[in-house]
Amino acid sequence: MWLAWIIAYYAVGNDYIVPSFQDTFSSLFVCLGEGSFWVAFSYTLLRTLASFSISFVLAGVCAVLSATGKIFKGLAEPVIIVMRTLPTLAVILILLIWTNAAVAPLIVTALLLFPLIYAQFAAAIDGVDADLLQMAKVYGVPKKTVISKIYIPQVAPDIFSQVGANISLGLKVMISAEVLSNTYKSLGGLMQDARAFLEIPRLAALTLVAVALGLIIEVAFSQLKRINSRWRKGAESVN
Repeated sequence: MWLAWIIAYYAVGNDYIVPSFQDTFSSLFVCLGEGSFWVAFSYTLLRTLASFSISFVLAGVCAVLSATGKIFKGLAEPVIIVMRTLPTLAVILILLIWTNAAVAPLIVTALLLFPLIYAQFAAAIDGVDADLLQMAKVYGVPKKTVISKIYIPQVAPDIFSQVGANISLGLKVMISAEVLSNTYKSLGGLMQDARAFLEIPRLAALTLVAVALGLIIEVAFSQLKRINSRWRKGAESVN
């Protein structure tokens, strides 16, 4: 990617289209030294985590209700389909009328993540071992025990293995929504300002920050998954 950047820079020969590698990293270090950058960075990250948390909780509740009741599942499916097909730009424009530039990106990100996480929950619940459930039913195992000893241990690994990717996706959507909304105190807002004033190296530097943050989130959660799997193997070997 670095070589492609260098080749594109010399091939285009226009700093307003492809900034140089040196200018971009100079702008990056300038950004890292600005208090306003860290405020914007924190707000964007907090909005992303809030959107993910809301989507995660609602998707989990709806998936459980769908698994336990056919009526709710029948009502939920068309709503999920509609949410998947919502055009992001149109939703943002509507939300900007109803709310403000700080709230609209949060809602848009939650709306985009909800059907994705719901599908992951539904697939994980459907993948629970049917033989274990049948055995629990035959022996009259209490529902609380079935949930704590069968459902949660089998569903949790599949769900939490995708948390990092979901947050990373939410971050990308959040920044895009912030750019369209020109949200104050946000990475997207800083990008919009850099574009408006033709500060292309600064725009590229902010893009690198967004890419690096998404990468860090995914790597961190993948490492947690590995540590958890090793801990489980160690516990099983001890037992």
